[in-house]
Amino acid sequence: MALITYLTRIEFDEGAVSKLPSLLEGLGVGRPLIVTDRGLVASGLVERVTGLFSSRPLIFEDTPANPTEDAVNAALTLYRSEGCDGIVGFGGGSSIDLAKAVRLLTGHDGPLAQYTAVEGGAAKIHGRICPMIAVPTTSGTGSEVGRAAVIITAEGRKLGIISPHMLPSIALCDPELTLGLPPLLTAATGMDALSHCLETYMAPAINPPADAIALDGLKRGVGALRRAVSDGSDRTARWEMMMCALEGAMAFQKGLGAVHALTHPLGAVRELNLHHGTLNAVLTPAVLRFNRAAVGEKWDVLAGILGGEPDRVMADLTANIGLPSGLDAMGVTEAMMEHVAGEALKDHCHATNPRTPSRADYLDLLHQSR
Repeated sequence: MALITYLTRIEFDEGAVSKLPSLLEGLGVGRPLIVTDRGLVASGLVERVTGLFSSRPLIFEDTPANPTEDAVNAALTLYRSEGCDGIVGFGGGSSIDLAKAVRLLTGHDGPLAQYTAVEGGAAKIHGRICPMIAVPTTSGTGSEVGRAAVIITAEGRKLGIISPHMLPSIALCDPELTLGLPPLLTAATGMDALSHCLETYMAPAINPPADAIALDGLKRGVGALRRAVSDGSDRTARWEMMMCALEGAMAFQKGLGAVHALTHPLGAVRELNLHHGTLNAVLTPAVLRFNRAAVGEKWDVLAGILGGEPDRVMADLTANIGLPSGLDAMGVTEAMMEHVAGEALKDHCHATNPRTPSRADYLDLLHQSR
């Protein structure tokens, strides 16, 4: 039986962000650092949140699209120099993951590589760290309820830091925060959420609660994503997509698979800085085909939910919502593919794919996704 842990406190409702000051107060936080990005500052969402407080909280706005250890250290320096005592991760998965890594270093010495899953770092992580509230503004990664942070370390590898102690103290989920999300970002983050539901369901570990949650998330996401992309003001679609993202991440403690084993090193290619959800969308059809022989009746369950052969449905959905046609269109070269195929073997998601890929298999999956 796989580890089954659902311990995060979740506040999920339209308008829930208004509770942020009182929730921080309940955690004993008097001077929070809000970790976010420049896009959200420019959009006015950060100002909306800081306006809830009697005195303006401190802001770190330099989260990169793929969070790096350098950015973590910069935020940590600000946290310490200003006497902060808690963290708010406000944004998409990048901001929340960065906030998680900063939080980790409030009670641990760097560098981050020693805490990564591939280095056996979970045993080094303890709970003597500051409180944190995660506030997602996209419906994709589900990092607000995940026990991992994925960071590009100082060595240039995109790696997962995984521990129950990495779970935020509270996940504050307000679908209203996603109403202004542009169509392409809605599409990319939505495909990220769907890929989590698909991969965790196919993962071989025995975890019926995770399977049930993943399938519920998949049903919600497949029904809502096109509507959310075509009409960003559709409140029902936005609610369903945020729940899909939440459920995908609640379930993926069971494990992910080859899609993420590939997208993590692809996301670490500095000269491209590719979006994680878009990569997941492009790679999912080929990985579904690769896994078909190993997943048995699960293929038919997925086909019933999706309304057709899973690989074809996901490829059609990717095209219909305006995402790139393949890796070539995203600038991925043959040399990059050769490197990524080797790195995928070292990723923590490699071990939980239902069929174990070789380096040659990974390279073939990349070629199929061109």
